[in-house]
Amino acid sequence: MATAASAVLRFWPAMGRSFTKPFRREPSEAVTTSMAETAASGVMSEPKSGLKCEAVRPPTIPEASAVFDETVVEPRGIADFIEHSRELVRPDGGPPRWISPLDCGKSRLPNSPPLFFLPGIDGVGLGLIRHHQRLGKIFDVWCLHIPVMDRTPFEGLVEIVERTVRTENYVLPNSPIYLVGECLGACIALAVVARNPDIDFVLILSNPATSFSKSQLQYLSSFLDMVPEPLHVSVQYFFDALSGNTLRTSVASVEDVLPLQLGFSEIFSNSLAFLSFLSKILPKDSFTWKLKMLKSACSYVNARLHVVEAQTLVLASGRDQLFPSTEEAKRLCRILPNSRVRHFNNSGHNLFLEDSFDIVSVIKDSNFYRRSKHKDFVSDYLPLTRYEFQKFIEEYRWMDIAACPVMLSTLDDGQIVKGLAGIPSDGPAIFVGYHMLMGLELAPMVIRFLAEKSIHLRGVAHPFIFNRDSEMLMMDSTSFDYMRRMGAVPVSATSLYKLLSKKSFVLLYPGGSREALHRKGEEYKLFWPDQAEFVRMAARFGAAIIPFGVAGEDDMLELLLDYDDIIRIPFYNFLDKRINNDAVRIRTDSEGEVGKQNLHFPGLLPKIPGRFYYLFGKPIQTRGMRHELSQDREKAHKMYMHIKSEVEHCISYLKVKREHDPFRHILPRLLYQASRGFTGEVPTFEL
Repeated sequence: MATAASAVLRFWPAMGRSFTKPFRREPSEAVTTSMAETAASGVMSEPKSGLKCEAVRPPTIPEASAVFDETVVEPRGIADFIEHSRELVRPDGGPPRWISPLDCGKSRLPNSPPLFFLPGIDGVGLGLIRHHQRLGKIFDVWCLHIPVMDRTPFEGLVEIVERTVRTENYVLPNSPIYLVGECLGACIALAVVARNPDIDFVLILSNPATSFSKSQLQYLSSFLDMVPEPLHVSVQYFFDALSGNTLRTSVASVEDVLPLQLGFSEIFSNSLAFLSFLSKILPKDSFTWKLKMLKSACSYVNARLHVVEAQTLVLASGRDQLFPSTEEAKRLCRILPNSRVRHFNNSGHNLFLEDSFDIVSVIKDSNFYRRSKHKDFVSDYLPLTRYEFQKFIEEYRWMDIAACPVMLSTLDDGQIVKGLAGIPSDGPAIFVGYHMLMGLELAPMVIRFLAEKSIHLRGVAHPFIFNRDSEMLMMDSTSFDYMRRMGAVPVSATSLYKLLSKKSFVLLYPGGSREALHRKGEEYKLFWPDQAEFVRMAARFGAAIIPFGVAGEDDMLELLLDYDDIIRIPFYNFLDKRINNDAVRIRTDSEGEVGKQNLHFPGLLPKIPGRFYYLFGKPIQTRGMRHELSQDREKAHKMYMHIKSEVEHCISYLKVKREHDPFRHILPRLLYQASRGFTGEVPTFEL
């Protein structure tokens, strides 16, 4: 009977893997191909008896079109890592090799890029075990396994990975190659990229060991000889335990299953099991060797960082007791010109094993997933999972409670009804409306459309949201992650064309940032350009155009300082130039108020919450009008002005009708919900 490890892994020697057939070993067998034979031949010979061959590429699934992808059940906690690693840590005399979890290849998107995981000092290669299934849907996943007794030096490991990625790049020249490295693996990844600047890499680095010279680990080797085996690993383990990482990675296996007292007993048992297992992964002589390797890796990579230009995402744990990862991430971001940082303030060193961390969501939120040389915000977009949607709802539940949105729509006969019954169920469609102050209307609207109509609104957003320099100006680098997660695309005619060609539901604000960051006294005023920008594009695809208005921003916030006030603050002009640089400026050819698209952070005063009101007008059909509207610009302009007047009419209707809503303010709503339950719908004005 096969053991757990052999049932879930495929093995390849560490080499140019695309020229070979992958194979799985039985529990009694070991991969015996030597490194010398591999390097000399460049290809692998046919598997020996007892080795079962498998197909290189798994079956693919069609492009994702559903709102939610299918549910996957991932391994949970440290116990799974230990269980699936037991066979791998047995000494077999073999060289470093590539392994691929079988659960990574069940259903994969077409043209999925290769992803190579490079482990930390443990060398097992199963550090992503909690993420295998989800990664396997969007990547061709392979993990480097470094046997316990292997003594390949750092540069040797770099050469192994280098040979593999060069071969992969030869086979898939138009595909990016993802290198995911933690600790030592992050150093290997950076070294490979520095030596191969002509290959299109995407790096994801977790708590990189490039800061080893500032780490507490550098002092271990001096007194490690005095610590008896197997207690030597407790020194390293103790450092990380201080951060609470052990608790977080263990609690996943007992959460919601055991009573509290038994739960902590199980956590303690898992911690001892992990400590015992560490002594097998890192016997004393191996641990000493790895510490020396970390020192050489740190020196090697830091001398070459200046040549790394690959797209890089640095993941930094705030409670990493092995390395100063937070400070190191900031340093790397300053050095690497195409890098971004994500901070996890409550996480420890083993970030990938923590139950609260989801690497796929992080990749999606930071817009780091692509299947070709250039990011395609439409075809490369990955649908939300149910977990991600639920998390999004939880993050903005406070707004739903405070604003208690009222949704109204218009039927084909012109009747206004409560709810979204008047919204067409089939795309393509363009929702064109008024942008409230700071875009307050976005989250409640997107959530209701997903929850009630299974309609995913894809917003056409300001380029500031996608710009690296803009992200670095924000206090929190994840400020716009939710918009990217929800499928926002940079504003352009190309983005609109691609979305409509996919029959998407597009959310478009012709007033842009000029409306969302309006001046004092400009509430509910439209700042639309004169050109009928989107009408002919809608007609080309026969898209329905749904004008809509919103009201309620004046019941939520008071604008104290607008752009005209802020620009008078001494020295603010320096920040203004950084915010509104050439890379993010739009409508530069427009005159008047429409051209004043300067971004800024207004001074706002929260109010006792009122209520948000949405009215979606009667859908305007363009099907069959492509030739008519493309040839007759005056007719297209008339339709454009009609849409604008419909948006203004929706706003006026809501502003008048809300005066008759007995639950416009939060106190009556809370009293109503307290007496009738918080899950029911709060009434509003009569239609």
